Amino acid sequence: MTTSSDLDSHQNQELNLSAADYSLLTDLYQLTMAACYTGEGLEQRRASFELFVRRSPEGFGYLIAMGLAQALEYLEKFRFSASQIAALQATGIFAGASDRFWSLLAEGKFTGDVWAVPEGTAVFANEPLLRVEAPLWQAQLVETYLLNTLNYQTLIATRAARLRDVAGEQATLLEFGTRRAFSPQGSLWAARAALAGGLNATSNVLAALQLGQQPSGTMAHALVMALSAMEGSEDQAFSAFHLYFPGAPLLIDTYDTIAAARRLAEKVNSGEMKLSGVRLDSGDLVTLSQEVRSLLPGVSIFASGDLDEWEIARLKAAGAEIDGYGLGTRLVTGSPVNGVYKLVEIDGIPVMKTSSGKLTYPGCKQIFRSFAAGKVKADRLGLVTESPVGEEALLQVVMKQGERVQPPESLATIRQRTAASVASLPEETRRLDHPVSVQVEISRALQELTEETEKRTTEAQRKMVRLNLESIH
Repeated sequence: MTTSSDLDSHQNQELNLSAADYSLLTDLYQLTMAACYTGEGLEQRRASFELFVRRSPEGFGYLIAMGLAQALEYLEKFRFSASQIAALQATGIFAGASDRFWSLLAEGKFTGDVWAVPEGTAVFANEPLLRVEAPLWQAQLVETYLLNTLNYQTLIATRAARLRDVAGEQATLLEFGTRRAFSPQGSLWAARAALAGGLNATSNVLAALQLGQQPSGTMAHALVMALSAMEGSEDQAFSAFHLYFPGAPLLIDTYDTIAAARRLAEKVNSGEMKLSGVRLDSGDLVTLSQEVRSLLPGVSIFASGDLDEWEIARLKAAGAEIDGYGLGTRLVTGSPVNGVYKLVEIDGIPVMKTSSGKLTYPGCKQIFRSFAAGKVKADRLGLVTESPVGEEALLQVVMKQGERVQPPESLATIRQRTAASVASLPEETRRLDHPVSVQVEISRALQELTEETEKRTTEAQRKMVRLNLESIH
């Protein structure tokens, strides 16, 4: 019998996450299913699962695939330690599990193959971002972590790509979302996905340094208020900060934005100060930016304050004089990418889900993309056994037998792919208002397999019903 003291011994109130914890970062039913598979002797059967999005978030014409690097890192480090196994046993939940299940966890690691679209690639509904081909117990257990990283980073990368598309190549875009991201771990992933999606830099110091990037930021109102109170004026606050960080923009809207701009203009014009930029964080950004531009014509104007792609488009259309934007809350939150991870083949047998509104396509699939005049014309979702005909096959082998087949890509490479991928999309797919996704055709071979699998599944269900009725009578 499990006691509270048994579980207390495994407590960690900090709830920190390390690579050693990855394997336990899963939903309970992944483990209970793996235990069931093991008990039934099915754990080593070859299974294929595909991760895809049934429907894009409302208002999104495309998605930018992201998070593969962290997914592969997780799979490489997938292990269960003795203490983790002891913690699972202490729950009492697995009392009925076979000894083979515990041996599997103690000895096992990820030994499967992974196919994926490269990070920074535009994808659409029902197209697999990733496929795992592995022993059933492994492919099942990794579902939760893979969905977590790909869903979130794909959302952030897509928002970042849209922001870059709307703001233009010349605008400076900074990721400011750490304080509003859903967790410390999420803030690191958000920073990475934002940079890979097209933003210039992040204010998250840890993320920037871990990614080999230069962190970037400005200043907060607190500094202006504190130094103004202690040293006498807003101007003295500006001078003090500028003394230590001469290249950083000054935040000028703590009190009177235009009055601050006028005083700074006097210092700039007299040669007393060389000012690189100012930031506006509130008020009528269109009018304020225009007035600040007239006072400080050679100074970059940076705007922040709950901005997103729609607000940037509005500001530009209204004639705002803004050179860069800080993106926070609306970048790192918002409508989720509801990716799912579904079994498509087991032991060579194609399988599918037939429930209403959640039908899935059976078999291992490939995305075949065709172009016309440099733009994406259409996508064809087919089987891996089909050959591309004047098309590009998007899913690539990225892991064989648990080992990566190529080194990790740099952020610069992924950012370039994102930009090229977005540029290749039709204008109607890129627009913010009522975007139209690229048509995804279902190949004849996949359609035939779907019909055959659905027929086989239906007949099996009918047979089961008949047998149950006969046993009753």
